[in-house]
Amino acid sequence: QVQLVESGGGLVQPGGSLVLSCAASGSISSINVMGWYRRAPGKQRELVATLTGGGTTTYTDSVKGRFTISGDNAKNMVFLQMNSLKPEDTAVYHCVADIWGYSGSLYRYWGQGTQVTVSS
Repeated sequence: QVQLVESGGGLVQPGGSLVLSCAASGSISSINVMGWYRRAPGKQRELVATLTGGGTTTYTDSVKGRFTISGDNAKNMVFLQMNSLKPEDTAVYHCVADIWGYSGSLYRYWGQGTQVTVSS
């Protein structure tokens, strides 16, 4: 089994910054990609950013230039540095990872989510 545990959410004023962290643990052979989704109240789930094992990153347009995804392969961790936060960034942020198990199967795992609230 694999677990993803997130941390770092909270309440921040507009223009502020937060860093989200996600650690994967368990039966992990290798990680294809890790990333972050978010779901705002009344909206569909949105893919925010991804990071492949080779270091390639992607971002949704609304966060480009403000958010940075990075990782620590040795620790199976991914981070999301969020700067210049806006009220519309308010959402529950979920870590996601596509992980190869030792059985040779690839599965997608989800974290429990961490709340980010941007408000004055």
